[in-house]
Amino acid sequence: MKKRILLADDDSAVRRMLFRVLTDEGYVVIPASNGREVFQSTAMDNVDLAVLDLSAPLDDAWKNLEQLTAGHPGMPIILITARSNPAFPSLRSGVKALMEKPLDLPKLLRTISELLAETASPLLSPKKQPA
Repeated sequence: MKKRILLADDDSAVRRMLFRVLTDEGYVVIPASNGREVFQSTAMDNVDLAVLDLSAPLDDAWKNLEQLTAGHPGMPIILITARSNPAFPSLRSGVKALMEKPLDLPKLLRTISELLAETASPLLSPKKQPA
């Protein structure tokens, strides 16, 4: 089954380019142009990973991110941003990766692949203690 990626970016050119790249890689992409579209998406429960741009005003973007992580705590999230140094708040919020624009597409694709593999791996069972 194809993995589903939520792609949220307010820049339509970036959104179209990433949509094309990700669909060419075999992912199902659910595009959104803002936080409202993200949360109105009926497909949110079936998303495997989110790629989110911090393009909204900072307070709104962090509020949306907190709402997303609260509602979907196991979902890996990659933040993309043109802003400098949003690392501390993003790491505190549980973001798995942070990438600055202009994007390094091979690195983005590797990161997506690694995060999806990480979430697909079953947890190792604890080793049994000898009796």
